[in-house]
Amino acid sequence: MSTPSPRTFVAYVEDKPGVLNRVASLFRRRTYNIESLTVGRTECPGVSRMTVVMDADDDAARRIEANLYKLVNVLHVHDVTHEQLVSRELALVKVRAMPDSRPSVLQLGELFRARVVDVAPEALTFEITGTSDKIDGLLEVLRPFGVLEMVRTGVIAMTRGDVAGQVDAATRRAWLQPLRPIPGGETPPESHRASTPPPSPHQRHSGEDAA
Repeated sequence: MSTPSPRTFVAYVEDKPGVLNRVASLFRRRTYNIESLTVGRTECPGVSRMTVVMDADDDAARRIEANLYKLVNVLHVHDVTHEQLVSRELALVKVRAMPDSRPSVLQLGELFRARVVDVAPEALTFEITGTSDKIDGLLEVLRPFGVLEMVRTGVIAMTRGDVAGQVDAATRRAWLQPLRPIPGGETPPESHRASTPPPSPHQRHSGEDAA
């Protein structure tokens, strides 16, 4: 069994009420701790993109991917951990900055290319965008001055190159189609969009469906 390590999953889901709760509940039922979860709109109307970062070994990662596909509103899931990625995170950091220490605090912020977005008599607030390691580094050097408050958005990630999220063009075109009406003028109650099929059986671990 491999050692648990940070894994990054990208999931395309229908933009409907309750979808985020279903995804979070799946991780809760299996006692997996989510380190970071971000969700937002995509270029396809009605489709949202989730980026989930958590610790898992290879076997657990395969089971997570397979079980996400069982959720009705999940359209596509991909473990991008070992892909060539562009990943970013944004953080706001409020640090104590007294008159005598303010030049040093500002110098450290400039070193990490952080931007001052608020100035108070005894504090500065930095905005920093970059990798998680870069943000961790800034926090480490600011702690001796006194970090008063900090908030992070969580990681967003995208594969490099001209591949659009590992989703083929035909599937993406299907996502862009409007809702198909049913007799009576109502919209379909269940998922109407084309979803990417889950990994083939030979790609899954033999015991993952029992998870």
